[in-house]
Amino acid sequence: MNKFWIVRFRLKTNQYPKNTKTKNSKRILTVITNYFIENIKSYTFVAIIFVIGIALAIVFINNLEETQRNEISTYITTFTNSLKDGYTINKATLFTSSAWKNIILCIIMWFAGSTVIGIPIVLGIVAYRGFCIGYTVLALTFTYGTGSGTIFFLTSMLLQNIVIIPCILSLAVSGLKLYKSIIKDRRRENVKIEIVRHTIFSILVLIMLIIASLIETYISTSLLQTVIGLFQ
Repeated sequence: MNKFWIVRFRLKTNQYPKNTKTKNSKRILTVITNYFIENIKSYTFVAIIFVIGIALAIVFINNLEETQRNEISTYITTFTNSLKDGYTINKATLFTSSAWKNIILCIIMWFAGSTVIGIPIVLGIVAYRGFCIGYTVLALTFTYGTGSGTIFFLTSMLLQNIVIIPCILSLAVSGLKLYKSIIKDRRRENVKIEIVRHTIFSILVLIMLIIASLIETYISTSLLQTVIGLFQ
């Protein structure tokens, strides 16, 4: 009888849930930490591919002719001026477009990462993402100058890319891990486990990418419009 009242008291004072939550949080943190440690070489390799994409963007922009740079600047200023003049962005359309692009990206990376010959495609997507980031930053900086261009990038692209870039890199690493399993481990059961793991991980990444689309649509767009109103 005494034990019953002790248990009841602990439940009322929320002792069990706190301990359980703490233990679960520690377990999740341990699993994530161990995963990064085990795959540190793959993450380093994928990060280098991403940086190469940025470097290619720098080379590409620096080799553009003056007329081509002017065309890019004109396009950017026309867009920002339209926002300043009160152009209303259809956020539902923007979210649909952004989410659809991210869904297609995730499906391609999942499928390519599930095959041996698809790994170059995965790495190509990582490099392309780096290229896009580098291209955008440089285009904004030579259009508005280093200070204003950087601010425009931070407000319009930083928040969603804080989510998108780690997701893409992690999904690429997941594909590399599956690739190694297919090449080195001939046992079908282990390969099947890795395929299931890669699929579940891809679904989690897809959810995060949709969240990134929400951030882009409802936070970054509003910040960009505010900054344009202040700086132009």
